[in-house]
Amino acid sequence: MTAIQDSVVAGVLARDSRSIGRAISAVEGNGGSPEILRALFEKTGRARVIGLTGPSGAGKSTLVRRLAQAYRRRGKTVGIVAVDPSSPFSGGAILGDRIRMTELYTDPGVFIRSMATRGTLGGLARATSDAVDILDAAGFDVVLIETVGVGQDEVEVVKAAETTAVVLVPGLGDDIQAIKAGILEIADVFVVNKADREGADRTCAELSMMLDLTQDRGWRPPIVRTVATRDDGTAALLEALESHEAHLASTAERGERRARRARARLRTLLEERFRRAVEDRAPTPGGLEEAVERVAGRMEDPYSAASKLFEKITQRKK
Repeated sequence: MTAIQDSVVAGVLARDSRSIGRAISAVEGNGGSPEILRALFEKTGRARVIGLTGPSGAGKSTLVRRLAQAYRRRGKTVGIVAVDPSSPFSGGAILGDRIRMTELYTDPGVFIRSMATRGTLGGLARATSDAVDILDAAGFDVVLIETVGVGQDEVEVVKAAETTAVVLVPGLGDDIQAIKAGILEIADVFVVNKADREGADRTCAELSMMLDLTQDRGWRPPIVRTVATRDDGTAALLEALESHEAHLASTAERGERRARRARARLRTLLEERFRRAVEDRAPTPGGLEEAVERVAGRMEDPYSAASKLFEKITQRKK
């Protein structure tokens, strides 16, 4: 590593906010910063990582703020990774979540980082797991991941979090049935936020009926009602999250989840490395651009072209 990278790593381990920010910026760049992550990895695996996902407008940011405050009252340090939509002009995060969490900024026991999706699907940014590792290595007790507003198939948060809370609001009605094959199936805890609205009872009842019809996983996700703007229900949500932590600690599921997350992360890194290799060699003879022209001109089918590109990149011989 360079002297600058050594300095950043030392700063992260000392929980220096500036160094943590620099490390996360480094891993967000093209190609990331594997040297920093390699140096920090042995210090990871201690933080409690919790993901909050759900549709836009469900109040996730306010709920994350309330949870962070509740953990702080228990003496826990908290890192927050808030995934925001990308600006159409700069490509950076729009920073709406950070604006809603301004009262946490003066707390030295809280670190907040917004990350832009930059076209990444699934509710997370490409480097979210890397950012979580950095906050973990920095010694934060709890890391909260807030996804950008997600839809039916955007369930990437399970690849980064130990426990996933799905946040819903009254008024979804039959939409719950429409999306139950997506984000609802990843929930370890259901949160019905804005529970002071009309329709909260119906939403909770529909969730309960859905759970009655699903296969027993050994853990039945609790349904917690909250009104985050008033800090109502935060204590109950915290207890539900802690109950799931106890469940993981008492079963083999924690190891299974860690293996699943490690597998998903390795696949993502391999896919990214292969994509960069293909793009780097795109203009060369037999590269991507030539393959594109042949497929577009109907001179070769895409399957054969892809097979040749794969053979070329991996340098395998028949």
